[in-house]
Amino acid sequence: MEPETEVPAAGGPGLAEAAGGFAVGIVFSAIGASIGAAGTGYHAGAPGPTPLGVVVGGVVGLWIGLMGAVVVAARRCDARSVASFVGLRVAGAWDLLGGAAVGLVSQLALIPLLYLPVEQLDPSISHQLSGPARQDTGSAHGVVAVTVLLLILAVGAPLVEEMFFRGLVLRSLSARYHPLVAVAVTAALFALAHFEAVQFAGLAAFGLVLGALAHRTGRLGPSIAAHAAFNAAAVISLIH
Repeated sequence: MEPETEVPAAGGPGLAEAAGGFAVGIVFSAIGASIGAAGTGYHAGAPGPTPLGVVVGGVVGLWIGLMGAVVVAARRCDARSVASFVGLRVAGAWDLLGGAAVGLVSQLALIPLLYLPVEQLDPSISHQLSGPARQDTGSAHGVVAVTVLLLILAVGAPLVEEMFFRGLVLRSLSARYHPLVAVAVTAALFALAHFEAVQFAGLAAFGLVLGALAHRTGRLGPSIAAHAAFNAAAVISLIH
């Protein structure tokens, strides 16, 4: 059965909107983080964890740009809906349970194995790898704060990022290039977009897993579930 999705035609909209949306998202992310920092005295590079308001403001600002790109591209393609344009569908328990299992294995096994050779040379690599996540989760104290953080990082981020990277970027690249090239390039862009040098290899490897899931199934259900489980495992392991 063919997936009930609408793939951007070769030469059609997609990549230009993605680039523009990401640029807009970066600007709005900075604005959102600044709003979140107002009144706290926090400034970029300050020691200690990032205040939750700064994390939320920055992430939501980025989402505005990413989702804006998806909506604009879908409209330019005269898609039936944004969901059909990016393949936002869930088909049975496999998408949720199977995808979540893939995400957990990626977080608990794939990433540690990937960095194992490096860890033999530099034992501090594990601490460096968890640095950004510790920075973002360190200020989450109490049920409300932890709930907000999980909703942002383990629900919202997987949904928005999968719609943007595997829904818009991957499908646009797949309309122009071989699927293997499209998956690999999307994974590299996904890793680069996080602006984390030490984590690049791990993010790119996980991006390949997410791209393979999305391409193989023709929908985003499995990759969203995998992404959510991957992020949730990281957040939960760092919350005290």
